[in-house]
Amino acid sequence: MAIPAPQQHLHSPAPRARVPALLRFLVLVLVCAPSLDPSASAEAGVPRRAAGEAEETFGHYHDYQALSQLLSSLAEHNPHIANLSTVGRSVQGRELWVMRITRDPTREQPGKPRVKYVGNMHGDETVSRQVLVYLIEHLVWRYGQDPRVTELVDGTDIYIMPSMNPDGFERSVEGDCQGNAGGRENAKGRDLNRSFPDQFESISVPREDVPEVVAVMDWIQKNKFVLSGNLHGGTVVASYPFDDTPTHESTGHYSRSSDDALFRFLARSYAERNPVMSTGEPHCPDAPSETFEDGITNGARWYDVPGGMQDYNYLKGNCLEITIELTCCKYPPASQLQKEWDNNRDALLSYMEKVHIGVKGYVWEAENGSALPDALITVAGNNHNVTTGQFGDYYRLLLPGSYNVTTSANGFVPVTVSNVQVTEGKPTELNFTLAPLRPDNGSAIPTTEGVTIQAAVSSSSAGTPTTPRPEPLPTQPQDFRHHHYADMELFLRRYSMDFPAISRLYSIGQSVQNRELYVMEISSNPGVHEPGEPEFKYIGNMHGNEVVGRELLLNLVEYLCKNFGSDPEVTQLVNSTRIHILPSMNPDGYEVAQEGDMKGYEGRNNSKNFDLNRNFPDQFVAIPDPQQPETVAVMNWLRTYPFVLSANLHGGSLVVNYPYDDDVEGVVTYSQSPDDDVFKMLSLAYSKENPVMYAGHPCQELYPNEYFKDGITNGAQWYNVAGGMQDWNYLNTNCFEVTIELGCVKYPPAKDLPMYWEQNRRSLLQFIHQVHRGVKGFVMDAKDGIGIWNATISVAKIDHPVTTDKAGDYWRLLAPGTYRLTATARGYTPITVYTTVREGQVEHVDFRLTRARSEEEDPLKEEFQRLIKELASEKGLERLVLSTPPQTKFHRYRPYKELSELLRSLNLNFPKITRLRRLGQSCEFRYIWALDISNKPEEAEPAEPKIRFVAGIHGNAPVGTELLLEFATFLCINYGKNAAITKLVDETKIVILPSINPDGRELAKEGECTSTVGRLNAHGKDLDADFFGNTSQRIMETEPETRAVMDLIKEKGFTLSVALDGGSVLATYPYNKPVQPVENQETLKYLASVYANNHPKMHLGHPGCANSQVENIPGGVLRGAEWDSHMGSMKDFSMDVGHCPEITVFTSCCLFPSTDQLFTLWEENQKPLLSMLVEVHKGVRGMVRDKSGKAIVGATILLNKGVRVYTGEGGYFHALLAPGVHNIEAVAEGYQQQGQEVFISSYEAARSILIEFDMDNRIFGLPREFVVATAGASMTALIITACIIWCVCSAKSNRQKDGFHRLRQHRDDYEDEIRLTSMGSKKSLLNHEFQDETESDEETLYTNKH
Repeated sequence: MAIPAPQQHLHSPAPRARVPALLRFLVLVLVCAPSLDPSASAEAGVPRRAAGEAEETFGHYHDYQALSQLLSSLAEHNPHIANLSTVGRSVQGRELWVMRITRDPTREQPGKPRVKYVGNMHGDETVSRQVLVYLIEHLVWRYGQDPRVTELVDGTDIYIMPSMNPDGFERSVEGDCQGNAGGRENAKGRDLNRSFPDQFESISVPREDVPEVVAVMDWIQKNKFVLSGNLHGGTVVASYPFDDTPTHESTGHYSRSSDDALFRFLARSYAERNPVMSTGEPHCPDAPSETFEDGITNGARWYDVPGGMQDYNYLKGNCLEITIELTCCKYPPASQLQKEWDNNRDALLSYMEKVHIGVKGYVWEAENGSALPDALITVAGNNHNVTTGQFGDYYRLLLPGSYNVTTSANGFVPVTVSNVQVTEGKPTELNFTLAPLRPDNGSAIPTTEGVTIQAAVSSSSAGTPTTPRPEPLPTQPQDFRHHHYADMELFLRRYSMDFPAISRLYSIGQSVQNRELYVMEISSNPGVHEPGEPEFKYIGNMHGNEVVGRELLLNLVEYLCKNFGSDPEVTQLVNSTRIHILPSMNPDGYEVAQEGDMKGYEGRNNSKNFDLNRNFPDQFVAIPDPQQPETVAVMNWLRTYPFVLSANLHGGSLVVNYPYDDDVEGVVTYSQSPDDDVFKMLSLAYSKENPVMYAGHPCQELYPNEYFKDGITNGAQWYNVAGGMQDWNYLNTNCFEVTIELGCVKYPPAKDLPMYWEQNRRSLLQFIHQVHRGVKGFVMDAKDGIGIWNATISVAKIDHPVTTDKAGDYWRLLAPGTYRLTATARGYTPITVYTTVREGQVEHVDFRLTRARSEEEDPLKEEFQRLIKELASEKGLERLVLSTPPQTKFHRYRPYKELSELLRSLNLNFPKITRLRRLGQSCEFRYIWALDISNKPEEAEPAEPKIRFVAGIHGNAPVGTELLLEFATFLCINYGKNAAITKLVDETKIVILPSINPDGRELAKEGECTSTVGRLNAHGKDLDADFFGNTSQRIMETEPETRAVMDLIKEKGFTLSVALDGGSVLATYPYNKPVQPVENQETLKYLASVYANNHPKMHLGHPGCANSQVENIPGGVLRGAEWDSHMGSMKDFSMDVGHCPEITVFTSCCLFPSTDQLFTLWEENQKPLLSMLVEVHKGVRGMVRDKSGKAIVGATILLNKGVRVYTGEGGYFHALLAPGVHNIEAVAEGYQQQGQEVFISSYEAARSILIEFDMDNRIFGLPREFVVATAGASMTALIITACIIWCVCSAKSNRQKDGFHRLRQHRDDYEDEIRLTSMGSKKSLLNHEFQDETESDEETLYTNKH
């Protein structure tokens, strides 16, 4: 408040009496008194205002216009501490106002940490908006009067954004506590707190849809904010990162950041000063029993929020942000505003004060003392780094403790200060001076007090001794003990949670006793194969009683995680390599092994007593033992990831053992692989870093005569091992593997574990470095630049080719030397180059192959071939989705009447590409609709693939119906506007059947996640148990809905079918029959995997459903019988009768989720549905005809001697196949069988093949085989008849020559013959003569009794 000077009141034109003057002076004192005592406010917490400013009232909300006027007025009247600006505009053009409050707010000042508050991100959560307005007023009006406010404003750069979503606020309604009236999203229908880039999934939101998010992201990047609060409403709690998890489990999964303890402290600092929040019991009407310990919660543990702002602040900015929920009611009446301000005033101030904890300082350049912006500040053991601002200033929030702090900048020598002490209260000041990286520069030696001393390095000829800069020491593991399974599991889970930015824990399968085979992935981008980045693995504890490898790998996990960002070697390895660590391949064996076992066998084998290192397929001998689940899991793992290099850690000696492990004779001898030089190079890289191993005399007490030169040996030369894992790696994958024996004692005491770590630490790291040796690069199509999958890279004189991965990237380990490399791929002209590999380096060699055009190839199809290749590539479908206009959110289910109207509307509006058909009627006479989408919907186009999308077979799961209706709308609307969609529709026959069971759908109720109401049709029949191709299997009459769909399936010509259901998140493939053999399982599983892999959650294999019967689903894919075994399923009928593979996709845990989840489910399934449109164009397609050009209809196409498809009109056929090499045979009646081999790529469209029969194979109109067989049989019969005649004639001739008949020798025989003749018993005689002598005793007894 401006107070006039006292002397202004004492001056007067005429003398006055002393008493009136004294009275006036006393009055003046009384007026001035409040301003002289800051504590003498009329009411605590009520802000003061400057002259000319409107008086605050808590009785109303400020709309956009009123808010703008108020903020402008505050800035205008308080320019010394307040400055109003905008960071951007909303969709509807409203400014995103930000009030900056600090002393001299228009000037950039170093030494002040920046803190921000953001409110009203959800437009209908309005208390945050008003509370931040009151906070601005409180800071402005009480500055200079309240010491706490004055100190905060003077020492802090405060930014307050009352409303991030002004458009949403204008639509919201006062009194709407649950958000039912709308306003949460922005004007484009986007949830702003689901639209930021996310660490665990790709958030595909067009920038033009979320200008508010774009503006805030730009604001965050331009300002080095240190601390932030994001204010919301809906309950009362403080939530901290992370907000989501890799698996996106809906709730209950704690997602820990590197600063988890710090975040809990910050959240508690707010919660404990809010009287409601501090209780942890908000008692919100919609969740009365919900509680939060200490009033705080981990975001993901509460519920999963991908694309949230607080995680973006932490991961992409310098800023630590929490989310603060202020009230149960989102938009309470204005009468409650005074109460909410009182509840949050002290908490808001206290939270901002926490920006002054931890470590702060400056980073300068040594030569001229100038500031170093964007220098990296790292704290050992914490992988969250911050960077310096434009003045070289930094602020790193930390809890009290001792820390090792490092700063680094490009072109400068990093500096580490150890044992920096952080105490409660004020921050510790720590300044750095960095010297440039030059040969003659000085070395900076920082002291623990933060003073940088420059130690000059003399360059005089006198050779003055120098003071070298001490290298920062990496943090060593501290966890040295034997970890049993539960302990190991907890260890791995803890590190995956503590270091989520570089680690991912996953399982490759289970042991015999159902223990998980855990793998820890450590990479700068965990969960993603980055093209060009090699993949490396370590495997330990294959023999359960050989435990050192298990513990060393756990130590390695700790070492890599804790030193990432601070140790240059570790940081470089993690940034450039995808590292996979399997600590225990045999957890069952470990559990029975005994500590102290030197060279025993207890626990060596798995729980079925099989040696896992004798259980792999072998090149020289057949392995008789059944493959164990641990072996199968590892083999599948190797087929999934493009591993380049591996080591298998064992115990019992001290040596590196390389392939081959056995030989053809099975004797002890040197068994050389084609890459013998490479394996020796790799082995030496490990042994040289372990002095005891390199000496070559490992276990003199146990094995005094054992010697290994340089600590390495060829496996078979040491002893013969058939069925070993390292040979299988080399012979069956791209991976080079060695076996490393780590010590003489198999299960040493825990006290010896630090010694083993120290002996092997350098070796373990050095061996990982070897993955970056040799040659690497890409094999690409010369025309479009897209990588070629499964191309072969061969090296002259080394008989061991490697193949490219999906993006066309390859790695070929080679020893130093000059090599001739050849790249080949099916359908392309090979290329050969020469390259020289230098010591310790990797050469980059790319190949661009030119396609070899075949005569049958149609040039007009090339454009479409390129489109399929592009869409099948990395991010191809994602780019397609982003290229289409954003869709309007849909928030309701369509009952049967509206469904019918929508289908008719699509047909009327897009008549050139749609045809609406009635397939039949339901029990209650509702139509079963099918919508055909094609550029020629009325014509049969046998040369085009035909795909069927069906949903609603269970009426209580209508999500699939809505997804297919939206999918049909999406295709129609984008036809003619989006080139890719247009081409897909032009080249595909699409049939969409959205609701098979409309009667059941009418009975089901929204929100019923597990109810069976509506599942059956009106006759009480489960339609998915009513599809029987064999009438003998049917007990009751076919349901009308089933008949309609069966007729559609029998149309034939379908290449693929996709059925949508609900109740989980997975994809299943045929068969549902419990004992049905699956001849083409690889292909069926692959098709289901394509859908799952394009779904953001499904492929993770953890549906997270409350009532799920299975929670660990590898790849999100199961065989139908493994999920729901039953007879009469639609997918089985499609396979057996329609000869069309069908996959069933379960799209949501809830059978009938609420409408507000529909659009999210559509976003999750849009890309997978499109992937099926792309996939239907792959596989093999072709035509069968005879030499004259006549098409052969009905010919059988035999795939891999098992699965059959049939040629249709025009002799065309199309079959989907998994990637790889397949045998195709064509069989037609009257023609000779024809066959050929085809190669299927996962990235290319099917290329047409022509199968042509050489000749018409008929004789007299009959099949040649029949004529030949008949003629052969006839000739045989004639020869036999002639022989019989000749024998009979010869016998008669002999009797006549004898001149008499032979007399019977016995009278009894003669009498018997007379008796039989007189009784007419020829039949009895025959029966006796041809009686079955094998008749059982039971049959004889039965005959006698009857």
